[in-house]
Amino acid sequence: MNNYRATLSGLVSSLLCLFLFQSASAQEQLTVLQGARLILGDGSVLEQTDLAIQNGAIVSVGNVNAAGAEIIDLRGKTVLPALIDAHAHLGYEAATGWGAENYSVENLIDNLQRYAYYGFAAVFSAGSDPAPVAQALQADFDNGDYLGARMLFAAGMAPPGQGPNNQFLTEALAVENQYDTQILYGLEDAATAQATVAQLANDDVHFLKLWVDDRGGTQRKLTPAIYRAVATTADQYDMRVFVHQQNADDMADLINAGVHGFLHGRLGDDFGLPLARQLADANVFVVPNLGLAELRRQAIGDDAFLQQTMTSVAAAQLGSEVATRQADFTPDASQDAALSQSLAAMLNAGADIVLGTDAGAVPGHPFGYTGHRELEIYVRLGMTPMQALVAGTSNAARHLGLDENGLLAPGYRADLLILDANPLDDIRNTQQIDRVYIGGKIIERSQLRSEWTRIQAQ
Repeated sequence: MNNYRATLSGLVSSLLCLFLFQSASAQEQLTVLQGARLILGDGSVLEQTDLAIQNGAIVSVGNVNAAGAEIIDLRGKTVLPALIDAHAHLGYEAATGWGAENYSVENLIDNLQRYAYYGFAAVFSAGSDPAPVAQALQADFDNGDYLGARMLFAAGMAPPGQGPNNQFLTEALAVENQYDTQILYGLEDAATAQATVAQLANDDVHFLKLWVDDRGGTQRKLTPAIYRAVATTADQYDMRVFVHQQNADDMADLINAGVHGFLHGRLGDDFGLPLARQLADANVFVVPNLGLAELRRQAIGDDAFLQQTMTSVAAAQLGSEVATRQADFTPDASQDAALSQSLAAMLNAGADIVLGTDAGAVPGHPFGYTGHRELEIYVRLGMTPMQALVAGTSNAARHLGLDENGLLAPGYRADLLILDANPLDDIRNTQQIDRVYIGGKIIERSQLRSEWTRIQAQ
Protein backbone atom coordinates (compact mmCIF):
# COMPACT_ATOMS: atom_id res chain seq x y z
CA MET A 1 0.00 0.00 0.00
CA ASN A 2 2.83 2.39 0.90
CA ASN A 3 4.54 1.66 -2.44
CA TYR A 4 1.24 2.32 -4.23
CA ARG A 5 0.86 5.65 -2.43
CA ALA A 6 4.44 6.61 -3.22
CA THR A 7 3.93 5.77 -6.90
CA LEU A 8 0.64 7.67 -7.02
CA SER A 9 2.20 10.65 -5.28
CA GLY A 10 5.06 10.66 -7.76
CA LEU A 11 2.63 10.45 -10.68
CA VAL A 12 0.56 13.34 -9.36
CA SER A 13 3.68 15.43 -8.83
CA SER A 14 4.86 14.71 -12.37
CA LEU A 15 1.48 15.60 -13.84
CA LEU A 16 1.36 18.78 -11.76
CA CYS A 17 4.82 19.80 -12.94
CA LEU A 18 3.80 19.07 -16.54
CA PHE A 19 0.61 21.14 -16.12
CA LEU A 20 2.52 24.05 -14.59
CA PHE A 21 5.10 23.89 -17.38
CA GLN A 22 2.42 23.85 -20.04
CA SER A 23 0.52 26.70 -18.35
CA ALA A 24 3.66 28.79 -18.11
CA SER A 25 4.58 28.13 -21.72
CA ALA A 26 1.05 29.11 -22.81
CA GLN A 27 1.36 32.48 -21.06
CA GLU A 28 2.18 35.35 -23.38
CA GLN A 29 5.27 37.32 -22.54
CA LEU A 30 4.69 40.28 -20.26
CA THR A 31 4.96 43.56 -22.16
CA VAL A 32 5.73 46.75 -20.30
CA LEU A 33 4.97 50.08 -21.95
CA GLN A 34 7.33 52.40 -20.14
CA GLY A 35 7.25 56.05 -19.28
CA ALA A 36 4.14 57.19 -21.15
CA ARG A 37 1.46 59.70 -20.29
CA LEU A 38 -1.62 57.63 -19.42
CA ILE A 39 -5.07 59.11 -20.02
CA LEU A 40 -7.06 56.59 -17.99
CA GLY A 41 -10.48 57.18 -19.56
CA ASP A 42 -12.20 58.36 -16.37
CA GLY A 43 -11.03 61.95 -16.53
CA SER A 44 -7.67 61.42 -14.86
CA VAL A 45 -4.13 61.35 -16.22
CA LEU A 46 -0.82 59.91 -15.00
CA GLU A 47 2.49 61.28 -16.23
CA GLN A 48 5.55 59.13 -17.02
CA THR A 49 3.89 55.93 -15.90
CA ASP A 50 4.33 52.29 -16.88
CA LEU A 51 1.56 50.05 -18.18
CA ALA A 52 1.97 46.26 -18.25
CA ILE A 53 -0.08 43.98 -20.50
CA GLN A 54 -0.22 40.20 -20.84
CA ASN A 55 -2.62 37.71 -22.40
CA GLY A 56 -4.69 40.49 -23.94
CA ALA A 57 -5.31 42.36 -20.69
CA ILE A 58 -3.84 45.14 -18.60
CA VAL A 59 -2.12 43.58 -15.58
CA SER A 60 -0.75 46.67 -13.85
CA VAL A 61 -0.58 50.44 -14.00
CA GLY A 62 2.47 51.95 -12.33
CA ASN A 63 5.60 50.28 -11.05
CA VAL A 64 6.00 46.67 -12.16
CA ASN A 65 8.70 44.01 -11.93
CA ALA A 66 9.79 44.02 -15.55
CA ALA A 67 12.23 41.12 -15.26
CA GLY A 68 11.95 39.01 -18.41
CA ALA A 69 9.39 41.36 -19.94
CA GLU A 70 9.40 42.93 -23.37
CA ILE A 71 10.12 46.61 -22.77
CA ILE A 72 8.69 49.27 -25.08
CA ASP A 73 9.94 52.80 -24.43
CA LEU A 74 7.01 55.22 -24.77
CA ARG A 75 8.56 58.27 -23.17
CA GLY A 76 7.00 61.36 -24.75
CA LYS A 77 3.98 59.43 -26.02
CA THR A 78 0.40 59.24 -24.74
CA VAL A 79 -1.62 56.07 -24.12
CA LEU A 80 -5.41 56.01 -23.76
CA PRO A 81 -8.09 53.33 -24.03
CA ALA A 82 -8.96 52.62 -27.65
CA LEU A 83 -12.02 54.62 -28.68
CA ILE A 84 -15.60 53.39 -29.14
CA ASP A 85 -18.11 54.54 -31.77
CA ALA A 86 -21.60 54.15 -30.30
CA HIS A 87 -23.50 54.88 -33.52
CA ALA A 88 -22.64 53.50 -36.95
CA HIS A 89 -24.03 51.29 -39.70
CA LEU A 90 -21.60 48.60 -40.79
CA GLY A 91 -21.47 46.58 -43.97
CA TYR A 92 -22.86 48.93 -46.61
CA GLU A 93 -19.80 51.13 -47.17
CA ALA A 94 -16.93 49.52 -49.11
CA ALA A 95 -13.74 50.73 -50.73
CA THR A 96 -15.47 51.06 -54.09
CA GLY A 97 -18.95 52.29 -53.21
CA TRP A 98 -21.95 52.20 -50.89
CA GLY A 99 -25.01 49.96 -50.90
CA ALA A 100 -26.55 46.58 -50.13
CA GLU A 101 -24.40 44.81 -52.72
CA ASN A 102 -21.39 45.33 -50.44
CA TYR A 103 -22.92 43.67 -47.40
CA SER A 104 -20.89 40.54 -46.56
CA VAL A 105 -18.82 39.08 -43.74
CA GLU A 106 -15.68 40.05 -45.64
CA ASN A 107 -16.77 43.67 -45.93
CA LEU A 108 -17.86 43.80 -42.29
CA ILE A 109 -14.39 42.67 -41.25
CA ASP A 110 -12.86 45.29 -43.54
CA ASN A 111 -15.02 47.96 -41.86
CA LEU A 112 -13.96 46.74 -38.41
CA GLN A 113 -10.30 46.75 -39.41
CA ARG A 114 -10.68 50.35 -40.59
CA TYR A 115 -12.01 51.19 -37.15
CA ALA A 116 -9.05 49.45 -35.52
CA TYR A 117 -6.64 51.28 -37.83
CA TYR A 118 -7.99 54.57 -36.49
CA GLY A 119 -7.74 53.42 -32.87
CA PHE A 120 -11.25 52.11 -32.17
CA ALA A 121 -11.84 49.02 -30.06
CA ALA A 122 -15.57 48.62 -30.64
CA VAL A 123 -18.46 49.93 -32.72
CA PHE A 124 -22.23 49.76 -32.28
CA SER A 125 -24.07 49.08 -35.55
CA ALA A 126 -27.50 50.59 -35.08
CA GLY A 127 -30.38 48.55 -36.45
CA SER A 128 -29.26 47.63 -39.98
CA ASP A 129 -27.71 44.16 -39.67
CA PRO A 130 -29.09 40.61 -39.94
CA ALA A 131 -28.75 39.17 -36.43
CA PRO A 132 -27.34 35.76 -37.51
CA VAL A 133 -24.55 37.44 -39.49
CA ALA A 134 -23.66 39.85 -36.68
CA GLN A 135 -23.77 37.12 -34.04
CA ALA A 136 -21.49 34.87 -36.12
CA LEU A 137 -19.04 37.74 -36.49
CA GLN A 138 -19.12 38.35 -32.75
CA ALA A 139 -18.22 34.69 -32.23
CA ASP A 140 -15.36 35.06 -34.73
CA PHE A 141 -14.04 38.03 -32.75
CA ASP A 142 -14.23 36.10 -29.47
CA ASN A 143 -12.39 33.17 -31.09
CA GLY A 144 -9.67 35.44 -32.44
CA ASP A 145 -10.51 34.63 -36.07
CA TYR A 146 -9.97 38.24 -37.14
CA LEU A 147 -8.14 41.19 -35.62
CA GLY A 148 -10.15 44.39 -35.63
CA ALA A 149 -12.75 46.26 -33.62
CA ARG A 150 -15.52 44.42 -31.79
CA MET A 151 -18.99 44.65 -33.36
CA LEU A 152 -22.16 45.22 -31.35
CA PHE A 153 -25.53 45.46 -33.07
CA ALA A 154 -29.20 46.20 -32.53
CA ALA A 155 -32.44 44.98 -34.05
CA GLY A 156 -34.21 47.87 -35.77
CA MET A 157 -37.81 48.73 -34.87
CA ALA A 158 -40.23 51.17 -36.54
CA PRO A 159 -43.66 51.21 -38.17
CA PRO A 160 -43.90 48.42 -40.79
CA GLY A 161 -41.64 48.99 -43.78
CA GLN A 162 -40.14 52.18 -42.37
CA GLY A 163 -37.35 53.48 -40.14
CA PRO A 164 -34.07 54.41 -41.87
CA ASN A 165 -33.83 57.34 -44.24
CA ASN A 166 -35.52 56.52 -47.53
CA GLN A 167 -32.25 55.86 -49.36
CA PHE A 168 -30.93 53.58 -46.62
CA LEU A 169 -34.30 51.87 -46.18
CA THR A 170 -34.12 50.48 -49.72
CA GLU A 171 -30.64 49.07 -49.07
CA ALA A 172 -31.56 47.51 -45.71
CA LEU A 173 -34.57 45.76 -47.24
CA ALA A 174 -32.31 44.44 -50.00
CA VAL A 175 -29.97 42.94 -47.38
CA GLU A 176 -32.98 41.34 -45.71
CA ASN A 177 -33.80 39.62 -49.00
CA GLN A 178 -30.18 38.66 -49.59
CA TYR A 179 -29.88 36.87 -46.24
CA ASP A 180 -33.53 35.77 -46.00
CA THR A 181 -33.75 37.11 -42.45
CA GLN A 182 -35.31 40.09 -40.75
CA ILE A 183 -33.46 43.31 -39.96
CA LEU A 184 -36.29 45.84 -39.55
CA TYR A 185 -39.15 44.81 -37.27
CA GLY A 186 -42.43 46.55 -38.08
CA LEU A 187 -44.56 47.42 -35.05
CA GLU A 188 -48.28 47.98 -35.62
CA ASP A 189 -49.38 48.22 -32.00
CA ALA A 190 -48.32 47.65 -28.38
CA ALA A 191 -49.14 43.95 -28.43
CA THR A 192 -46.98 43.41 -31.51
CA ALA A 193 -44.20 45.38 -29.84
CA GLN A 194 -44.30 43.23 -26.71
CA ALA A 195 -44.26 39.98 -28.68
CA THR A 196 -41.44 41.16 -30.96
CA VAL A 197 -39.22 42.21 -28.07
CA ALA A 198 -39.79 38.85 -26.37
CA GLN A 199 -38.91 37.04 -29.60
CA LEU A 200 -35.70 39.02 -30.02
CA ALA A 201 -34.70 38.40 -26.43
CA ASN A 202 -35.14 34.68 -27.07
CA ASP A 203 -32.90 35.08 -30.13
CA ASP A 204 -30.14 36.51 -27.91
CA VAL A 205 -30.41 40.08 -29.17
CA HIS A 206 -29.32 42.55 -26.49
CA PHE A 207 -29.98 45.95 -28.07
CA LEU A 208 -32.99 47.52 -29.75
CA LYS A 209 -32.92 50.59 -31.97
CA LEU A 210 -36.15 52.60 -32.33
CA TRP A 211 -36.83 55.09 -35.09
CA VAL A 212 -39.18 57.84 -33.87
CA ASP A 213 -39.18 60.04 -36.94
CA ASP A 214 -41.62 60.80 -39.75
CA ARG A 215 -38.80 61.69 -42.16
CA GLY A 216 -40.28 65.06 -43.04
CA GLY A 217 -43.74 63.60 -43.55
CA THR A 218 -42.62 60.75 -45.84
CA GLN A 219 -42.98 58.07 -43.15
CA ARG A 220 -45.28 57.26 -40.27
CA LYS A 221 -43.96 58.14 -36.83
CA LEU A 222 -43.77 55.49 -34.11
CA THR A 223 -46.44 56.23 -31.50
CA PRO A 224 -45.84 56.69 -27.76
CA ALA A 225 -48.00 53.66 -26.92
CA ILE A 226 -45.73 51.46 -29.03
CA TYR A 227 -42.38 52.79 -27.83
CA ARG A 228 -43.57 52.56 -24.22
CA ALA A 229 -44.46 48.90 -24.78
CA VAL A 230 -41.01 48.29 -26.30
CA ALA A 231 -39.17 49.93 -23.40
CA THR A 232 -41.24 48.24 -20.69
CA THR A 233 -40.87 44.78 -22.23
CA ALA A 234 -37.17 45.28 -22.96
CA ASP A 235 -36.60 46.08 -19.30
CA GLN A 236 -38.02 42.69 -18.35
CA TYR A 237 -35.34 41.01 -20.48
CA ASP A 238 -32.46 43.34 -19.53
CA MET A 239 -32.27 44.69 -23.08
CA ARG A 240 -31.12 48.23 -23.88
CA VAL A 241 -33.25 50.53 -26.03
CA PHE A 242 -31.58 53.28 -28.07
CA VAL A 243 -33.50 55.85 -30.09
CA HIS A 244 -33.24 57.78 -33.31
CA GLN A 245 -35.62 60.63 -32.53
CA GLN A 246 -36.93 63.43 -34.68
CA ASN A 247 -36.26 66.39 -32.42
CA ALA A 248 -35.63 67.44 -28.84
CA ASP A 249 -39.37 67.71 -28.13
CA ASP A 250 -39.66 63.92 -28.39
CA MET A 251 -36.97 63.23 -25.81
CA ALA A 252 -38.73 63.94 -22.50
CA ASP A 253 -41.51 61.40 -23.08
CA LEU A 254 -39.06 58.82 -24.39
CA ILE A 255 -36.99 59.21 -21.22
CA ASN A 256 -40.13 58.72 -19.14
CA ALA A 257 -40.92 55.62 -21.19
CA GLY A 258 -37.62 54.07 -20.08
CA VAL A 259 -35.25 54.23 -23.05
CA HIS A 260 -31.52 54.12 -22.36
CA GLY A 261 -30.02 56.53 -24.87
CA PHE A 262 -30.38 58.80 -27.90
CA LEU A 263 -28.33 58.27 -31.04
CA HIS A 264 -28.94 61.82 -32.30
CA GLY A 265 -28.59 64.74 -29.92
CA ARG A 266 -30.95 67.13 -31.74
CA LEU A 267 -29.08 69.88 -29.95
CA GLY A 268 -30.12 73.49 -30.33
CA ASP A 269 -32.56 76.03 -29.00
CA ASP A 270 -35.09 73.41 -27.81
CA PHE A 271 -32.45 71.46 -25.87
CA GLY A 272 -31.78 73.21 -22.58
CA LEU A 273 -30.98 72.62 -18.94
CA PRO A 274 -34.35 71.05 -17.88
CA LEU A 275 -33.98 68.30 -20.49
CA ALA A 276 -30.31 67.86 -19.61
CA ARG A 277 -31.24 67.39 -15.93
CA GLN A 278 -33.90 64.85 -16.87
CA LEU A 279 -31.29 62.92 -18.89
CA ALA A 280 -28.84 62.96 -15.97
CA ASP A 281 -31.44 61.89 -13.41
CA ALA A 282 -32.49 58.95 -15.59
CA ASN A 283 -28.89 57.99 -16.54
CA VAL A 284 -29.79 58.30 -20.23
CA PHE A 285 -26.96 59.16 -22.63
CA VAL A 286 -26.87 61.35 -25.73
CA VAL A 287 -24.79 60.91 -28.87
CA PRO A 288 -24.57 64.48 -30.25
CA ASN A 289 -23.88 63.16 -33.77
CA LEU A 290 -22.78 66.54 -35.12
CA GLY A 291 -20.33 65.51 -37.82
CA LEU A 292 -22.91 63.80 -40.03
CA ALA A 293 -24.27 67.15 -41.19
CA GLU A 294 -21.04 69.11 -41.03
CA LEU A 295 -18.48 66.77 -42.62
CA ARG A 296 -20.60 66.20 -45.72
CA ARG A 297 -20.02 69.88 -46.57
CA GLN A 298 -16.27 69.65 -46.11
CA ALA A 299 -13.63 68.46 -48.58
CA ILE A 300 -12.60 65.63 -46.28
CA GLY A 301 -11.00 63.79 -49.20
CA ASP A 302 -8.21 66.41 -49.12
CA ASP A 303 -7.35 65.41 -45.54
CA ALA A 304 -4.12 63.36 -45.37
CA PHE A 305 -5.47 61.51 -42.31
CA LEU A 306 -8.32 60.10 -44.42
CA GLN A 307 -6.16 59.60 -47.50
CA GLN A 308 -4.14 57.04 -45.50
CA THR A 309 -6.92 54.51 -46.03
CA MET A 310 -8.33 55.46 -49.44
CA THR A 311 -7.37 55.25 -53.08
CA SER A 312 -6.70 58.56 -54.79
CA VAL A 313 -9.85 58.05 -56.84
CA ALA A 314 -12.02 57.54 -53.76
CA ALA A 315 -10.42 60.49 -51.98
CA ALA A 316 -11.08 62.75 -54.96
CA GLN A 317 -14.79 61.84 -54.76
CA LEU A 318 -14.84 63.40 -51.26
CA GLY A 319 -12.48 66.27 -51.98
CA SER A 320 -12.53 69.84 -53.20
CA GLU A 321 -13.13 68.70 -56.78
CA VAL A 322 -16.76 68.12 -55.70
CA ALA A 323 -18.79 71.32 -55.91
CA THR A 324 -20.79 70.62 -52.74
CA ARG A 325 -17.66 70.18 -50.59
CA GLN A 326 -15.74 73.19 -49.30
CA ALA A 327 -11.98 73.19 -48.88
CA ASP A 328 -12.20 76.14 -46.45
CA PHE A 329 -15.30 75.27 -44.46
CA THR A 330 -16.46 77.85 -41.91
CA PRO A 331 -19.07 76.77 -39.34
CA ASP A 332 -22.17 78.91 -38.92
CA ALA A 333 -21.55 81.04 -35.83
CA SER A 334 -25.19 81.24 -34.68
CA GLN A 335 -25.67 77.50 -35.09
CA ASP A 336 -22.46 76.81 -33.17
CA ALA A 337 -23.69 79.05 -30.35
CA ALA A 338 -26.92 77.09 -30.00
CA LEU A 339 -25.08 73.76 -30.09
CA SER A 340 -22.58 75.01 -27.50
CA GLN A 341 -25.40 75.99 -25.14
CA SER A 342 -26.90 72.48 -25.35
CA LEU A 343 -23.54 70.81 -24.72
CA ALA A 344 -22.91 73.14 -21.79
CA ALA A 345 -26.32 72.28 -20.35
CA MET A 346 -25.53 68.56 -20.47
CA LEU A 347 -22.11 69.04 -18.90
CA ASN A 348 -23.52 71.28 -16.15
CA ALA A 349 -26.28 68.77 -15.39
CA GLY A 350 -23.89 65.80 -15.40
CA ALA A 351 -25.60 64.09 -18.34
CA ASP A 352 -23.50 61.55 -20.21
CA ILE A 353 -22.28 62.50 -23.68
CA VAL A 354 -21.20 59.52 -25.79
CA LEU A 355 -19.17 59.50 -28.99
CA GLY A 356 -21.01 58.36 -32.12
CA THR A 357 -20.80 59.23 -35.80
CA ASP A 358 -23.54 57.50 -37.85
CA ALA A 359 -20.71 56.40 -40.14
CA GLY A 360 -21.86 54.14 -42.98
CA ALA A 361 -25.47 55.35 -42.98
CA VAL A 362 -24.88 57.45 -46.07
CA PRO A 363 -22.15 57.41 -48.73
CA GLY A 364 -18.99 59.30 -47.94
CA HIS A 365 -19.09 59.28 -44.12
CA PRO A 366 -16.10 57.00 -43.45
CA PHE A 367 -15.45 54.63 -40.57
CA GLY A 368 -12.94 55.60 -37.89
CA TYR A 369 -11.88 58.89 -39.42
CA THR A 370 -15.21 60.53 -38.61
CA GLY A 371 -14.84 59.64 -34.93
CA HIS A 372 -11.71 61.76 -34.61
CA ARG A 373 -13.41 64.63 -36.40
CA GLU A 374 -16.43 64.33 -34.08
CA LEU A 375 -14.13 64.77 -31.07
CA GLU A 376 -12.72 67.86 -32.75
CA ILE A 377 -16.23 69.33 -33.13
CA TYR A 378 -17.01 68.66 -29.45
CA VAL A 379 -13.98 70.67 -28.37
CA ARG A 380 -14.72 73.50 -30.79
CA LEU A 381 -18.17 73.76 -29.18
CA GLY A 382 -16.83 74.02 -25.64
CA MET A 383 -16.01 70.60 -24.27
CA THR A 384 -12.51 70.16 -22.88
CA PRO A 385 -10.32 67.58 -24.64
CA MET A 386 -10.58 65.38 -21.55
CA GLN A 387 -14.40 65.54 -21.60
CA ALA A 388 -14.38 64.60 -25.27
CA LEU A 389 -12.07 61.63 -24.62
CA VAL A 390 -14.25 60.40 -21.74
CA ALA A 391 -17.22 60.49 -24.15
CA GLY A 392 -15.32 58.20 -26.52
CA THR A 393 -13.97 55.79 -23.88
CA SER A 394 -15.51 55.08 -20.47
CA ASN A 395 -18.89 56.73 -21.16
CA ALA A 396 -19.35 54.77 -24.38
CA ALA A 397 -18.17 51.51 -22.80
CA ARG A 398 -20.47 51.82 -19.80
CA HIS A 399 -23.62 52.51 -21.81
CA LEU A 400 -22.85 49.70 -24.27
CA GLY A 401 -22.21 47.18 -21.49
CA LEU A 402 -18.54 46.77 -22.43
CA ASP A 403 -17.36 46.07 -18.91
CA GLU A 404 -13.75 45.33 -19.96
CA ASN A 405 -13.31 48.43 -22.12
CA GLY A 406 -12.96 52.16 -21.73
CA LEU A 407 -10.39 52.38 -18.92
CA LEU A 408 -6.70 51.83 -18.35
CA ALA A 409 -6.91 49.66 -15.24
CA PRO A 410 -5.87 46.14 -14.21
CA GLY A 411 -8.25 43.52 -15.60
CA TYR A 412 -9.39 45.64 -18.54
CA ARG A 413 -8.71 44.62 -22.12
CA ALA A 414 -5.44 45.78 -23.63
CA ASP A 415 -7.25 47.81 -26.31
CA LEU A 416 -4.92 50.77 -26.54
CA LEU A 417 -4.48 53.88 -28.67
CA ILE A 418 -0.91 55.21 -28.49
CA LEU A 419 -0.27 58.74 -29.74
CA ASP A 420 2.84 60.70 -30.64
CA ALA A 421 1.39 63.90 -29.16
CA ASN A 422 -0.80 64.90 -26.22
CA PRO A 423 -4.53 65.23 -27.11
CA LEU A 424 -5.08 67.24 -23.92
CA ASP A 425 -3.05 70.01 -25.54
CA ASP A 426 -4.90 69.74 -28.86
CA ILE A 427 -7.69 67.23 -29.48
CA ARG A 428 -6.48 66.89 -33.08
CA ASN A 429 -3.50 65.02 -31.66
CA THR A 430 -5.71 61.91 -31.51
CA GLN A 431 -4.83 61.74 -35.20
CA GLN A 432 -1.10 61.44 -34.43
CA ILE A 433 -1.29 57.65 -34.05
CA ASP A 434 1.89 55.77 -33.18
CA ARG A 435 0.32 52.32 -32.81
CA VAL A 436 -2.88 50.51 -31.83
CA TYR A 437 -3.34 47.37 -29.75
CA ILE A 438 -6.52 45.28 -29.81
CA GLY A 439 -6.60 42.57 -27.17
CA GLY A 440 -2.87 43.08 -26.64
CA LYS A 441 -2.09 42.43 -30.31
CA ILE A 442 -0.61 45.11 -32.50
CA ILE A 443 -2.63 46.28 -35.48
CA GLU A 444 -0.41 46.16 -38.56
CA ARG A 445 -1.43 49.60 -39.72
CA SER A 446 1.16 49.95 -42.48
CA GLN A 447 0.09 46.63 -44.00
CA LEU A 448 -3.59 47.59 -43.91
CA ARG A 449 -2.82 51.00 -45.36
CA SER A 450 -0.91 49.43 -48.23
CA GLU A 451 -3.76 47.04 -49.02
CA TRP A 452 -6.44 49.73 -48.94
CA THR A 453 -4.66 52.36 -50.97
CA ARG A 454 -3.80 49.99 -53.82
CA ILE A 455 -7.42 48.92 -54.35
CA GLN A 456 -8.59 50.30 -57.68
CA ALA A 457 -12.04 51.83 -57.85
CA GLN A 458 -14.26 49.87 -60.21
